[in-house]
Amino acid sequence: MKSNASDQPRRTIGFIGLGIMGRPMAQHLMSDDVQLIVHTRTRSKASSLLDAGASWAESPAAIAAVAEVVFVCVPDTPDVAAVIEGESGILASARSGLIVVDHSTISPAKTRELAAMLKGKGAMLLDAPVSGGDVGAKNATLSIMVGGERAAFDRVLPLLRRMGKTITYCGDSGNGQLTKLTNQILVSINNLAVCQALAFASASGLDLSATLNALAGGAAGSWQWSNLGPKMISGDFAPGFMIDLQRKDLRLVQESAESRGLQLPAVKMVSELFDRA
Repeated sequence: MKSNASDQPRRTIGFIGLGIMGRPMAQHLMSDDVQLIVHTRTRSKASSLLDAGASWAESPAAIAAVAEVVFVCVPDTPDVAAVIEGESGILASARSGLIVVDHSTISPAKTRELAAMLKGKGAMLLDAPVSGGDVGAKNATLSIMVGGERAAFDRVLPLLRRMGKTITYCGDSGNGQLTKLTNQILVSINNLAVCQALAFASASGLDLSATLNALAGGAAGSWQWSNLGPKMISGDFAPGFMIDLQRKDLRLVQESAESRGLQLPAVKMVSELFDRA
């Protein structure tokens, strides 16, 4: 666990959603100066955090009633909506000065709608989706792209730095989500390129490890090539991200593109391949 100076007052921080990404992210927030309160749909997923000293809340509303910052990391737009505006959601007990930081990847339009709802209670919403997968979450090296009020961003930046390495303020509400969707275009199409390149190299009888090394430092190199390529070669298919979540992200990309009259044929193709998978 990370710790700041012991003479600092203890802050009450909430975290909702303790899946592959959320649990290690929440772990990084635990320290001598933070009292962490957690909630997730399946309480057993919180067991390691509770054993380490976190407290359990029965609902998002119960967390929002006492925390100064509430982090959310759940799968999709309806899940975030349920956490914030649902029965026993954050809105039920939101108060002036509360900051909600949503690490989920969801609809930019819904993000802005939820931000307006919270603003009506004097609270602030930051959309702060992340990139880096479970490895980045475990190693606190995530890229975090943040939209919303700058004052709220400045207040939570020290906490974000406990979970991420590259933290970027992207502007108004929804811009964090739009930046993440841009990221997902690059990630998904690069993944397709890595798969097809390795399939070609294998069919051509090349030494795949040597091919990886030969191309990693050149113009064809990418994070996917250097990090996922070796896993493909070794047959290590342990999930760092779920296919259903990638499909959801690509759906959000296509919806946002279509609303702007933009056609993205490569995104459509890779989305269809994920549908088959």
